[in-house]
Amino acid sequence: MGEKDIMDQEEIYSKVLRAGRRTYFFDVRSTKAGDYYLTITESKKFTHDDGSFHYKKHKIYLYKEDFTAFKEIMDEMMDYIIDEKGQEVISERHQKDFKKEEETTVNENGSTPESFTDVDFDDI
Repeated sequence: MGEKDIMDQEEIYSKVLRAGRRTYFFDVRSTKAGDYYLTITESKKFTHDDGSFHYKKHKIYLYKEDFTAFKEIMDEMMDYIIDEKGQEVISERHQKDFKKEEETTVNENGSTPESFTDVDFDDI
């Protein structure tokens, strides 16, 4: 690999966003023709039962000719989410009092599966 090929693969400008188990890398890179493009990489850490871990990565390559349309759609989608759900994060991880909306089923005896009943094994 020549020196120019190595330079083509180097990041020109980079930013990192750490978000819990996920890390996002925004890297400006150079094409062989000397133009720039953007790569967005999501890296997510997974831990095995033995304590070891590995990362899964997903990468998007975004070229200048797609910037305007990409940005318009990204802005529209973000605005839609904020308009519909607000700024507050809704999740088990971010809210201690978060309760999942679950369909409640009622047994023949009128109790729900979550109901606790004292059972004496002599009754069985």
